[in-house]
Amino acid sequence: MLQTSEVGKIRREVLVEISRLVFAGKLKEEIHTILDTVVTEDGPRYRCCVHKERAVLRDRINMAISQPIGSRLEEAAENAVNGNFTAMPIINVLPEACDRCPIDKFLVTEACRNCIAHNCIASCPKNAIMVVQNRAYIDKSKCVECGLCKRSCQYGAIIEISRPCERACELGAITAGNDRRAVVDYDKCVSCGSCVVACPFGAICDFSQVGELTLMLKQQTKPVYAMLAPAYAGQFGVKVKPEQLAAALRQLGFAEVVEVAYGADVVTNAEAKEFVEAILNGQDYLTTSCCPAFVKLAKQMPEVGKNVSTTVSPMVAAGNIIKEQNADALVAFIGPCVAKKAEASEQRDIIDFVITFEELASIFAGAGINVAEMTDDEMVGGGSCDGVSFAKAGGVAEAVRNVLSANYPGMVLKAQRCDGLSNCKSTLADLARGGLEANFLEGMACPGGCIGGPGRMIDPRVAAKMVEQRSAQAAIKSAAKNKAALEAAQKYLVQHDE
Repeated sequence: MLQTSEVGKIRREVLVEISRLVFAGKLKEEIHTILDTVVTEDGPRYRCCVHKERAVLRDRINMAISQPIGSRLEEAAENAVNGNFTAMPIINVLPEACDRCPIDKFLVTEACRNCIAHNCIASCPKNAIMVVQNRAYIDKSKCVECGLCKRSCQYGAIIEISRPCERACELGAITAGNDRRAVVDYDKCVSCGSCVVACPFGAICDFSQVGELTLMLKQQTKPVYAMLAPAYAGQFGVKVKPEQLAAALRQLGFAEVVEVAYGADVVTNAEAKEFVEAILNGQDYLTTSCCPAFVKLAKQMPEVGKNVSTTVSPMVAAGNIIKEQNADALVAFIGPCVAKKAEASEQRDIIDFVITFEELASIFAGAGINVAEMTDDEMVGGGSCDGVSFAKAGGVAEAVRNVLSANYPGMVLKAQRCDGLSNCKSTLADLARGGLEANFLEGMACPGGCIGGPGRMIDPRVAAKMVEQRSAQAAIKSAAKNKAALEAAQKYLVQHDE
């Protein structure tokens, strides 16, 4: 998640150690040693004592091997090795790690001049403000946190403070519970992962399948296919070639390595066809369906949710193709996205595992694999220039435009795009009010598109350039020219669950 902070380091250390023990065949026997190798008696110390540190670490380990928080490590490891995993929400709060941030939302600063106007006092509907020692004072027992005092102060002397996790969530899905610990409202949560990155205590984490996947790669009971999201370019080093990454994945134990950009070509052709049919049938507009967080947000707004494309995402399209070719195959999607984990949980017959680039980098480290030193190997199912461009904001709309131009020359595409949940939310609201002149809306929950996802390994600006380079290298320049994808597109106008 592009974190060089101590939170990111600890998270990766846990995943590396889990992977190392799995590949060494010692998970059951030595899982408890992680408590001593990651948190030592000598420090560094981030919490009150070593016992607190290890209590938090124990929860992290359980999450990494898909076991309930609070489980004894030896029992958890045995369950994992025996294939007994626990389904859990994608976004989870580690109770031992949450600092229960004791924040008063509105605070009077030293900038207060005890002015004659006393606009703050006059604006307060609960009479919660008075002057104490020549400065305004807010009585927290009366304050309802309406914010009128802050807006009325002409000096800007009253500031608003919010918890990092609450501030990061554009949808208000995280609040403080009765015990002041963070609580996730899963009806509002779209699993974007912003809160995971934002929490400075590492108290919020996304569900991980690193333990499950590495165990399957170790046991080799079924062939496991790796599917690389279009944003993979440059994630493991700007000089690392795709063929080197393919070789590293095969050395881990993957049977085949597939580019999801091919699935993006399938989706582009299917979505262009769906757009034409929708507009000709009198529908005002169509929105994209490749970003699961955006789709869930749109579905929370019934007036626009009915206009979300019914075409499956590139991940599901590519997974479908693999399963049709090999019914025994297990499919692992690898990308920068946390929300894909939620989408996969609803498509378990197609997608078996989802891990982020950060999680894959940890697995490589645990297995002792240096991607930059690998000899080139083959990668399957390359997509077109359009398919690779799905990784960047604006790429989907441009891909659909190219297909319409080639196959439906009479259709006029009035495309708009939004990236970042805040922008998506406001743009969808504008669309619902009829205030947006568009018949096609591309929505991406992460700023900049998938390249800005929370599970990325490099700066989005660098990633954008790497995706552009990879796109330029594509042998097929447009999804409309990808004949295999055109044929497959006829199968994948599959409706999302309402």
